[in-house]
Amino acid sequence: MASLNVGNLGEYLREQRRNAQLSLRQLADAAGVSNPYLSQIERGLRKPSAEVLQQVAKALRISAETLYVRAGILDAERDRDDVGTRAVVLADPTLTEQQKQVLLQIYESFRKENGFVGGDGAVDARTSEDALPGTRTVGGADADPQQTAG
Repeated sequence: MASLNVGNLGEYLREQRRNAQLSLRQLADAAGVSNPYLSQIERGLRKPSAEVLQQVAKALRISAETLYVRAGILDAERDRDDVGTRAVVLADPTLTEQQKQVLLQIYESFRKENGFVGGDGAVDARTSEDALPGTRTVGGADADPQQTAG
């Protein structure tokens, strides 16, 4: 039986690859990365990008989010919506790494501004009077002022 307590990303990937009964070369081909690069990831010598992790997760048919958490890209304690949003941004191949980081910083600042505290997803009780200037509350949520104008 495979160990449930996997120390790091490389060991976890190796375990998942073996469970899928794939050779290193087969997984590298399926994920579209080089065999030596995947070997270095498994041995903990390289830290892969979110895009590479997404490709490997797809080839292994496992959650990319799990790999992001194991790689330290995402915090496992964040609430599910936050993690999902971050995973989508990090996995977007059309954005540069710098664009992804800026977008995530803006996202986090909006969450804090709207009353989300830390990574636990707790929300301060907020009323429509607490809404940002220029916004109206529609159906219990702050609305885009351009869409509600008029």
